[in-house]
Amino acid sequence: MKQRLVQMALVVRDYDEAIRFYTGKLGFELIEDTKLSETKRWVRIAPKGSNDTCLLLAKAANEEQESRIGNQTGGRVFLFLHTDDFWRDYKNMQDAGIEFIREPASESYGTVAVFKDLYGNLWDFIEPSL
Repeated sequence: MKQRLVQMALVVRDYDEAIRFYTGKLGFELIEDTKLSETKRWVRIAPKGSNDTCLLLAKAANEEQESRIGNQTGGRVFLFLHTDDFWRDYKNMQDAGIEFIREPASESYGTVAVFKDLYGNLWDFIEPSL
């Protein structure tokens, strides 16, 4: 049996503001934006060139879900974004106004920094070692 993870839900406040952030500041691609009802859409985004996994932007539908926006993992790093050129993308992200909360460091597994998305979710940004 072969299985793979293809998408994960990211709880957001507003579809359009999330699309603007991820496509405009991080350079992700909008894969799909399908209206399902008056209040619900099926919105998928992914880093350019990513063929395996995408994020499903899921608009919070009630107070409990709203309370999780920006803190889906209790303050731990939530997502891991790999790159083939750390310094190129790091500079582009800084120029786009991305807030890094941990400066770049060289670790045994690669070069890494931690940034916040528009809601405060923490991401590891990594160029893996070869």
